[in-house]
Amino acid sequence: MKMLQEFKSFAMKGNVVDLAVGVIIGAAFGKIVASLVEDVIMPLVGTLIGGVNFSALAITVGSATLKYGKFLQTCLDFLIIAWAIFIAVKLINRLRREEPAAPAAPPRQEVLLGEIRDLLKQR
Repeated sequence: MKMLQEFKSFAMKGNVVDLAVGVIIGAAFGKIVASLVEDVIMPLVGTLIGGVNFSALAITVGSATLKYGKFLQTCLDFLIIAWAIFIAVKLINRLRREEPAAPAAPPRQEVLLGEIRDLLKQR
């Protein structure tokens, strides 16, 4: 029973929930980017370089088929996702930048100790 309560408190922490949401959104974003690359960008690139269909690019070595066209698409997926994350982080950091806060006032104890020190020096 105690382990169940510990798990519940762990799972309900803000960081765990935020991470779960991030993973789900990241997976959906990955699918969008994969479709963008596979269905929009790569056909255009293939047309521009002479009608090459990248998904069909492959080399057969013995009984193995090396699908380097799909590998190229995956690399382009990665670059687009990395660029999008870079831009998002850059925007978030820009929004987080705030004016430097004025230094906080010293705690009351320190102020009182400073006053006592000053009174002792006057004697």
